[in-house]
This record gives sequence, structure tokens and C-alpha cells, in this order.
Amino acid sequence: MSAEAGEALKVITGTTRFEGWSDYPTVAHGAQELRKRLTFAVVGDGDVCRFFPLGDMPDSHFRVTWELVEGAPTGEPDPKFTELAMGERALTARDAAFLQFACRSEGIADSPSVLHIQIGVENWAFPKRFRADPKILENAHATVAHSFSLAMAKELGCENDGGLAARPSLDPA
Repeated sequence: MSAEAGEALKVITGTTRFEGWSDYPTVAHGAQELRKRLTFAVVGDGDVCRFFPLGDMPDSHFRVTWELVEGAPTGEPDPKFTELAMGERALTARDAAFLQFACRSEGIADSPSVLHIQIGVENWAFPKRFRADPKILENAHATVAHSFSLAMAKELGCENDGGLAARPSLDPA
């Protein structure tokens, strides 16, 4: 996760101290699971990681997921989301963001010529006292989604990093 995404996570959760959810809470492990899924299907999903804050918020966590989807996005997004100009489609809201990108990679055996991968970040049950201005929260979620998407694209060896820039674009599409 980029330093910028680390700061964004602090904006979202109100803390910088977390514990992991599993023995393998990494993008590398998420990419390995995605590759395994491709041996028998071209769609599927899984976890990249979950963060649990240390302290007095036992039901709160921040979840990062991956999903293989069947092609470029179509249709209108849920109105709660703001669409941003990143990847194939980037959607952000006060409590979540999803970034889909196209991946061409010779390093992924048994895959179609182009994979469509969506990275999701979701904020589960953080107390209201950690809630900032809605626009700031949207930008923070989008920043974290971009960081994990770029890391996944690099880990999978996607051409041109899946079309993702080095920094997130927080401008509406």
C-alpha cells in the first residue's frame, strides 16, 4: 500500500494501528489466489486482506477484495457512487470504492487474452466519530482502491500496469 493510501486509511478509520486477518494478508497472496482460480474458471472472487483496528472497535474492519469479471463494465452505477476517471471504471462512495482494470499478461497461464479485474475496498462498521466530510471519504476510499489495484496489476505483470497511473485520479469521469 502506498504512503498516500496509508494516510487515506487513517482518514477513513481514524487509526493507524491494525492487525491482520490471516497469515497471508498481502497483494501477492491475493494475486496467487486469483491465478489459482484461473485454472478452472474465468470469473470468481476472493480476499486480498482485511484490517482490524487495535483497541475498542471489535466489529470494525476494512476489507480489500478482488473479483474476476466478464468484460468491461456496462450499465449505470448505483447513484450512491461517484464515477472517477481511472481504469475501466472506478466508483467511490463514503464507505467503499471499486476500481476495475483490464490486464493483459503473458505471465498468467490459462487466462483469456484480457482479464477484467475489480478491486474493492469496503469500510465495515467504523464508528461515526471517525467519519470525515463525505467528499474526503470518497477520495480516501478511491486512493486506497487505486493503491491496491496498482499493486495487483504489478504483481500480475499486467501490461502498462493495467492502464493505471502512478497516482489516483480523483476527478469525476
